[in-house]
Amino acid sequence: MVSTPAAITTRITAPVVPEPRREPAEDASAEELLRVLKTLDQGDPLVERLRERVMLHYQPLLNRIARRYGGRGEQLDDLRQTAQVGLAKAIRGYAPERGKAFICYLLPTVTGEIKRHFRDHTWAVHTPRDPQSRRPQLNRTRRELEQRLSRTPTTAEIAEEMELSAKEVEEILLVSEAYKTFSLNAAEPFGDNFSTKLEQRLGVHDHNLDLVVDRESVRSAIQALAAREKLILKRRFFDEWTQAQIAEEVGCSQMHISRLLAASLEKLREELAEKN
Repeated sequence: MVSTPAAITTRITAPVVPEPRREPAEDASAEELLRVLKTLDQGDPLVERLRERVMLHYQPLLNRIARRYGGRGEQLDDLRQTAQVGLAKAIRGYAPERGKAFICYLLPTVTGEIKRHFRDHTWAVHTPRDPQSRRPQLNRTRRELEQRLSRTPTTAEIAEEMELSAKEVEEILLVSEAYKTFSLNAAEPFGDNFSTKLEQRLGVHDHNLDLVVDRESVRSAIQALAAREKLILKRRFFDEWTQAQIAEEVGCSQMHISRLLAASLEKLREELAEKN
């Protein structure tokens, strides 16, 4: 049997248009919002609206956390912004299928982000992470021991209280010194004269200190010289007179002054050689 064109039926199937996803109700929980968010493509305009709703919902909590860490050398606005970064990370990392409340994932993520901010931005010098993280514990332990002992605790006492070795405590103390630094161009913080800079208070190496022993050694040797020889040495090396000026004062030739100087210096060398 031959089919005729009229017998041939063509089925035309209309394209299936997916129903637009409905936005959760105004009173939806954060978990419901995030559950829907995880099912959306990143290009979906609903993604941004859901994220904004979650962030607005937790804004008061973020402000409280930021204020809790205030007064530690960082601006409150910077801490609020850091808390927002932590919330954004929590939104990306939260897995609704695990069935846990979002707040349980949010709090450690935000506080961890703020602590990381302090570690990376408030320390003047980057230091090893482990001693750096133990600094608050050391400060707390030291204060408790000071109250208990009514004196400044020793390193060994702090180490015993923290259950650490003395070497580890010393490393934490050394790292703590890097928390804040001062500019050498800054005004002296404890002085009345604000024009005085810290660099003017820095000590420098005094090369004359290296000569102290030699000077004390040669002092006794000079005392053993005759009065005229001591006068010639004084005029030549302390008063910086010329040999001609010395000769005129002593009443002899310049050549004789030269010989007396050479003989006196040789005596001093022999005396010092015997002492050494």
